[in-house]
Amino acid sequence: MPTVLVVDDEFGIVDVLETILIDEGYRVLTACNGKQGLESLATERPDVVLLDLMMPILGGVEMLAAMMAEPAYRHIPVIMISSLGENVLAKKCIGYVAYLRKPFRATAVLSTIDRVLGGRANTGIL
Repeated sequence: MPTVLVVDDEFGIVDVLETILIDEGYRVLTACNGKQGLESLATERPDVVLLDLMMPILGGVEMLAAMMAEPAYRHIPVIMISSLGENVLAKKCIGYVAYLRKPFRATAVLSTIDRVLGGRANTGIL
């Protein structure tokens, strides 16, 4: 069962993503800011991270930079999520593999995760 770490400070979005992903057979970890996200990575190894751009304490830009600087984490694919356009995001972030613009559809989330995981998302081949 693939594991997804959702890092977002909007509890409603986290709840919706968690419900959608669990219903599709994923194991879901959550964090409400980048600091908690990095703490989660210290004990868990998700298959993919859904990372919000703007959060208090430690934002997505900083968490992504910390992940890319750490050999143990840099192989974990990161899908950035933001209400900002990708052109703005691309200027701030280096190392993410996909982007979802808020608000997003459940089908877009699931298809993006499946694409990032190479079609292995619900096959148990990870």
